[in-house]
Amino acid sequence: MSHDIRNSVRALLEVPQWIQDDLIEAGYRINEPLQENLALMNTHTRRLDRMLIDLLVYSRAGRMQVVKMVDISESIAIVLDQLTIPAGFEIDLNLKCEEIRMGDRDVLTLFSALVSNAVKHHDLREGKLEITTLKKSGDCVIVVSDDGPGIPEKYRERVFEVMTTLKPRDEVEGSGMGLACVRKIVEIYGGQVAWLSDPAQRGTSIELRFPI
Repeated sequence: MSHDIRNSVRALLEVPQWIQDDLIEAGYRINEPLQENLALMNTHTRRLDRMLIDLLVYSRAGRMQVVKMVDISESIAIVLDQLTIPAGFEIDLNLKCEEIRMGDRDVLTLFSALVSNAVKHHDLREGKLEITTLKKSGDCVIVVSDDGPGIPEKYRERVFEVMTTLKPRDEVEGSGMGLACVRKIVEIYGGQVAWLSDPAQRGTSIELRFPI
């Protein structure tokens, strides 16, 4: 179903561009209101496509993959290679728990969501993200901390819901699925999520605990 729907979405992306090209070729002038409407259509269609992709990722969490001991450092390296990290953003790693038992795709989804969420919602040109792992009381503990604007306490449960964004998508582009995927993956592997940061201060710090 998702494959068929995405075929239609891709057509919605391509056909307006073909119409614009045909009009120009036929000698018609593309005025500013029409250009704006075509651009708006393109924006919303790309947003729909992104939502479909992220819903598919969410639905596949815990399924259709090999569950094994995965190297955390290697997984983070793959994620950072795939993401576009702003030049002024510093990422520090302190990995004392080096492996975790998880699906080989879920671990990439987990760290991709945590890193991209911190970068996307940062309000300054420069920022810092710290990823720390350690073994504690029979758990592999993962702490992800940033120095961004933080999340008010009243919204901290809400951000883990599906399709939830705290800012309009015209301000911060996103499907609202990142932290929903994080929570689902944590629960699938018997883990827990906790907020460590003080809501009165800048920055966000999330602790994920997985049984070893």
